[in-house]
Amino acid sequence: MSFSTLVQDIAFRDSRSDERSSQISLPHSVARSYASTSATSVSIAGDISSQLHGGYSHPLTRAWQAERQLTKAMLIYPLFITDNPDEETLIPSLPNQHRRGLNRIVPFLRPLVAKGLRSVILFGVPLEPTAKDALGTAADDPAGPVMSAIALLRRNFPQLFIVADVCLCEYTSHGHCGILREDGSLNNAMSVERISDVAMAYAQAGAHCVAPSDMNDGRVRAIKLKLIEAGIAHRVNLMSYSAKFSGCLYGPFRDAAGSCPSFGDRKCYQLPPGGRGLARRAIQRDIGEGADIIMVKPASSYLDIISDAKEIGKDMPVAAYQVSGEFAMIHAGAKAGVFDLKTMAFESTEGILRAGAGIVVSYFTPEFLDWLST
Repeated sequence: MSFSTLVQDIAFRDSRSDERSSQISLPHSVARSYASTSATSVSIAGDISSQLHGGYSHPLTRAWQAERQLTKAMLIYPLFITDNPDEETLIPSLPNQHRRGLNRIVPFLRPLVAKGLRSVILFGVPLEPTAKDALGTAADDPAGPVMSAIALLRRNFPQLFIVADVCLCEYTSHGHCGILREDGSLNNAMSVERISDVAMAYAQAGAHCVAPSDMNDGRVRAIKLKLIEAGIAHRVNLMSYSAKFSGCLYGPFRDAAGSCPSFGDRKCYQLPPGGRGLARRAIQRDIGEGADIIMVKPASSYLDIISDAKEIGKDMPVAAYQVSGEFAMIHAGAKAGVFDLKTMAFESTEGILRAGAGIVVSYFTPEFLDWLST
């Protein structure tokens, strides 16, 4: 007989003894045990693993529930580098973000590095009227913004991990991510040859990581082979934008980088939003071609793809880019009073980590450096 059954039996016999009811009562300790057992008998008799609140009632134990907790080392901060050395221009559609020239970069980054900034990704923004042409020849100009910025950052911040985005859209007169045929369609073979040359130039200039974002077929293999042939594959990381989707979340970035196509769109080489199976194939392809890190872009609308990427590439790092449109929407919602900016920044980023990413390209990086310190 269980203790609770025994107590209930005693109580029942006690209530049946009318003539003794005024003289007999349960001992205080038994009564107290009876009250406690009555309140918990269902839980004790049932599945006690259903009692979860104690596991996350304290702020620290709440944090312990996360499979991945956001750290400063996970963050990569995007920088827009222009060919005007003294420029520092606010980007209206991208809150708190600027285009900066070489003379402005080091003073801007120094306090961030002191707070724990570990990595940046560089996007070149040529502003000279003659800087753009059909072949994107300014992309690997030794005096251009990215090549110059790599050398500058290596000198001033030896511990900073420098990622160079590899694409032609900022440098082509037509704004597309490669070289075009006469009919305006993408010439994949010529584009891959040109993009792999640009990646090599960035690697030889001192970039720790090259990140092709063009989505042309075979560009990861071409870059990897050239890195091997040059004898530098052992020290240059290759992070591929493996699952980059077409869509409407890139608007502020294109304002910042001046990379909006002059005609058409990028749907023929960026993935369709509903193409989960296609994304899985692209991830598998890039892993097979030698990518060291695989990236999903955008992030919040494609958490299932991030999860797929971690499943497919279970033994390698997965990155996610919380793109300009996602960042701008969070700011707009906070400005409208829908939610608190800091709370939503953490919540959205923790969702990305929960899906499987261990690296996040985020415009919130300067704020996270402060928030994670406190």
